[in-house]
Amino acid sequence: MAKNLNSVSFTVLLLVLLTASTGILKSEAQTCSTFLDECGPAPFLGTNADCLKCCKYTYGSPPACKGLVEGSDKHCHCYQNP
Repeated sequence: MAKNLNSVSFTVLLLVLLTASTGILKSEAQTCSTFLDECGPAPFLGTNADCLKCCKYTYGSPPACKGLVEGSDKHCHCYQNP
């Protein structure tokens, strides 16, 4: 039982190190945080997914990697990698 537990612990440790070293654990907020421009009409009546579609259609992908409906006036804001 102890050998199995050690094997599992070692395997989990290797997987954590592998994902950390390849950048899989980076969050989108860190990699897609620079404001690009606005997209669509104001107010933007769609969802964040609709906003991202607008950003990708207007600016391409890349550079557009995130679209968020933000502010009290509901604008679609597009973001790119820094």
